[in-house]
Order: sequence, then structure tokens, then C-alpha cells
Amino acid sequence: MSGWVVAAALAPMAATAASAKDRVGYQAISAGSLAQAEQTIDAERAIFPTRPELMLNLAAVYARTGRAAQARSLYGQVLDQAPVAMDLPDGSVQSSHALAQRGLSRLGSTIASR
Repeated sequence: MSGWVVAAALAPMAATAASAKDRVGYQAISAGSLAQAEQTIDAERAIFPTRPELMLNLAAVYARTGRAAQARSLYGQVLDQAPVAMDLPDGSVQSSHALAQRGLSRLGSTIASR
């Protein structure tokens, strides 16, 4: 397993590090501090640009802040990589691909409802 926990309930996906330090923006996303989450994720992506948990979380921030095209691009980048097993808070495991597909479908339903 990845060592990362992904929260993928009805809210956009967010991954959280198993450590106390939130380096993937999960806590900030959960608190609604999207600018802080984006800053945290951007800093980590400078070091780890292809980590799927970072791309998924940044895509969630983009989706919540009206940047659907940028979110769609990041979900696509996750899908272009090999799938990674992600631990969910309910104890289940899903692939990064399944989470990216879920994010893309949310973008589609958001656009269709406008």
C-alpha cells in the first residue's frame, strides 16, 4: 500500500500523510483553507512532481476554486501513470486511477448542472 490515506467521500479527493505534518494539503482542504492547501501542495510538488496523492489533492483544490480545466489536466496526469494503491479512511483500498476517474466524473456533473 502507498502509506498515504485518501479521503474520497462525497467531497473532492484528498490524501493525508500518515505523519502529523500535513505535506499533501489534506488538513487544509478539509478545513476549507484552499489557498493554504494549494501552497502546501505546490511546495511538495516542487520536490515530488509525480506523486498521485499530490496531483489528486491539487486537482480537488482546482475543482473547488473553479479551475476545472486545470483539475481535468491533473486527473489526466494521474491516469497517465501506473496506478497506485491508496488507503481510504474507511479501510478500503482504491487505485489512484479510480480516484482520478471519480474526480473527472465530478467535474463532468458540475459542468452539466450549471
